[in-house]
Amino acid sequence: MITACHRLRQTKPYRWATAMRLWFVAVEESYDAPTQPRFSTYGPRLDFPISKIHHTFRVLKKGPAMHFDFTDRHLVVTGAGGGMGLEIALQYLGAGGLVTAFDVKPLPDSLAAYDTKVTYHQSDITNLSRVSAAIDASAAKWGRLDHLANVAGVLWFDRDGSAMEMDLDVWDTVFDINLKAMVHTARAASPHMRATDGDKAMVHVSSTQWFRGDPKPQDAYAASKAGVCALSKSLAMQFASEGIRSNALVPGLTLSPLQARWDNEAKRAEAASFAPLGRLGTPGDMASATLFLLSDAASYITGVDLIVDGGLLMR
Repeated sequence: MITACHRLRQTKPYRWATAMRLWFVAVEESYDAPTQPRFSTYGPRLDFPISKIHHTFRVLKKGPAMHFDFTDRHLVVTGAGGGMGLEIALQYLGAGGLVTAFDVKPLPDSLAAYDTKVTYHQSDITNLSRVSAAIDASAAKWGRLDHLANVAGVLWFDRDGSAMEMDLDVWDTVFDINLKAMVHTARAASPHMRATDGDKAMVHVSSTQWFRGDPKPQDAYAASKAGVCALSKSLAMQFASEGIRSNALVPGLTLSPLQARWDNEAKRAEAASFAPLGRLGTPGDMASATLFLLSDAASYITGVDLIVDGGLLMR
């Protein structure tokens, strides 16, 4: 294999990189231990032992096709008590990272298992001073802050309806949680991200709900999620010169705690029928897309809205 790699080095760099990626897609069908060789997308450098080469992608027989290396990097994630936020935290930890997590719910056992690699705050993220203090402490503890995933949000079918009729105090509360809290975390995280070397990135979770109307609306939710995409693009422009990327993740129909209404197989099947791919999204689907946007593999991607909806918006 090393001989083949040396031959590849004689070709143009872009051909070398393409060939190497094709090689490990074909060869490395499983990854079981951190002692196995790891590869990188940074460029054609093979002038050190093969066991020292780092990688970003790994191809697995089961589960998502793309995994990432976040060794000793630090993520702040909200909504980590369940659903997408929890899955993002677990995948990031599984890739070697360090996590500062927020949720109003208690610490999940699956996160507690990571012990000192996780700092968990059972806290209301609408409180700016509390969020700032927690993020400051974690950044000081680990000496860096690389990534932010704004996931926390609410979808209240019993209270959120038409803007023409709903209680406007509910409207304000939805905006405080779904949008303003993202401003809090971005404000608190950005000074530490500026001070951290390397590629840094934020991902803010929106929804396909705001792309079109609904005869049974949740107008506060949809409007707040439209604001998330607008905020993400503005931050992308503001932070680009400082090496901080900002993107929005736009999930479609996803089986998460927000969708407790799909409480039986018949309802889930009906909802899944609206997506051309014929199934509901999962927290794992959304976490994999989020980790891609956070990773160095997406280092030239900023200011985008990544739609992950099984083709829903093609309908």
